[in-house]
Amino acid sequence: MTSPSLTAAGLRGSADQLASAYPPLLIQSERIANAIVHGAHGRRRTGPGSDFWQYRPYSPGDSISRIDWRKTARAGKTLIRESEWAATNTVFVWASQTAGMDFRSDLSSTTKRERAAVLALTIATLAVRAGERVGVLGWPQAPGHTRLLLRRMAAWYSGEADEQFMSQSLPPQVPLPRHASCVLIGDFLDPLDKLRARLGDIADAGLHGHIVQVTDPAEETLPYHGRTEFIEMNTGEKLVAGRAETLKQDYIATLARHREGLRQLARQLGWTFVVHHTDQSPHPLLVSLYSRLSQRTGASALVKAG
Repeated sequence: MTSPSLTAAGLRGSADQLASAYPPLLIQSERIANAIVHGAHGRRRTGPGSDFWQYRPYSPGDSISRIDWRKTARAGKTLIRESEWAATNTVFVWASQTAGMDFRSDLSSTTKRERAAVLALTIATLAVRAGERVGVLGWPQAPGHTRLLLRRMAAWYSGEADEQFMSQSLPPQVPLPRHASCVLIGDFLDPLDKLRARLGDIADAGLHGHIVQVTDPAEETLPYHGRTEFIEMNTGEKLVAGRAETLKQDYIATLARHREGLRQLARQLGWTFVVHHTDQSPHPLLVSLYSRLSQRTGASALVKAG
C-alpha cells in the first residue's frame, strides 16, 4: 500500500509547503548574496557599561540569557532587555512599496518595487551572514539575526505588508537607536522639503544612512513620442501630451535638479547617495553598499563581485 505522503498529491503538497518557506524574493536575494564574497564577522557580544535602550518581545533565535525574567513576570510575556550598545549593531533597511514603485517600462524586466525589495533583502541576508542584526523600518517584527527573520521579511515584502506600510512613500517615524545604520531604498520623488524633514529626523536620531534612488530607465530619458497619456500611479491623475517628445528637455532638467537636491541633502546629513536603474545588475551596488556598512560597523570585510 502506498503511503499517503508518497502520492503525487502528497508530494506536491509537501513541495508547495517547502517552497512557501522560501519566497521568490528570498531565493533571488540568496543567489545574489552568494555571488558576493565577504569575510565579515559581526559584533554580537555584550558591551561593558552599555546603556539600556528598550524592552522588546522575545523572538526565536534570541539568547535565553538576554531575557529579563523580573520584567517578564510582571508583564506576562517574555521580554528581552536591549542595550544601546547592542542596538548599534543593527542595520535597518526600508524599501518603498508605494503604487508608484510598480512602474516598469519596456526597457526593464523588473518593477522598481521588486528591485527595491530584492536590494533590501540581499543587504539583510549579507548582514545576517556576517552576524549583524537586521531590522525593517515600519515592520512590527523585532530586529534579529536569524534565517527565520529573512524568510519572514521576504514574505512581508511579497504581499503580507499592511496597507499603511504600502502607502508610505517615505520611511515611517519609529523609535530608533543611536549609531545604528540604515539603507533607504525608493524612488524618492517626493518634494525636497518633505524629504529633508523626514530624512533629517532619522539623521538627528544618530543613524548613519545610505540613500538608494531606484528608477526605471524610461524615467531617466522619457523615450516617448507622439500622443502619450501619463498616469500618476499613486493618485491616478492623468496628463495627456499631444507630442511627448516636446516635454523631454524640461523633464530631464527637472529630474536633474531634484537629484542634485537629494545629493546635497545626503552630503549635509553625512550620508551616502547613489542612483540605481532597474535595467542594471544589482551586484556592483550591493558590493559597494555592503563594503560601506562593514566599514561603519567595524567589521573587517573583503567584498568583491562574483
